[in-house]
Amino acid sequence: MTSLDIAFAAFALLAAVGGLLAVTTTRVVHAALWLVVALVGVAGAALVLGAELVALVLVLVYVGAIVVLVLFALMLTRAPIGPDVDHAPTRSRQLLAAAAAAATTGLLLSVLLPLAGPAKDRVPVSTSAVANSIFGTWVWPFEGLSLLLLVALIGAISVSRITKDPVGGPR
Repeated sequence: MTSLDIAFAAFALLAAVGGLLAVTTTRVVHAALWLVVALVGVAGAALVLGAELVALVLVLVYVGAIVVLVLFALMLTRAPIGPDVDHAPTRSRQLLAAAAAAATTGLLLSVLLPLAGPAKDRVPVSTSAVANSIFGTWVWPFEGLSLLLLVALIGAISVSRITKDPVGGPR
């Protein structure tokens, strides 16, 4: 086992633990922060595999933009930060979610495990080919997504500015 294998396993473990804690915590802010840990683990694994561009995009776009956007939306809308006991799932829903997670994991493993063999017939992809694909073929969906995120941010700001009347209705 090489040092790259150990580093990859460490980053994979960090991503798995961060993702598990992100979906099981009862506090929204803690979930966003655990999501940062999971995404940094995935970026580290991509870096170990030699995909520096993917690691950089993960850190810049997801950690630097999406998680910050979620945290700003939470702060601006004055959403409750603590545990939400009113919407706690029942035991049957928890079991159904665990079964769906196990089925999804099994499906992913059945597709990904055959790819773990030797890489003799795989074609390497260059950074310029990825850039041509993103900024050539996929430029309009990328711009549409950025516009959607901008509209969501403006909506969060406008919702946060609504003041309530002392009687209870919006003013």
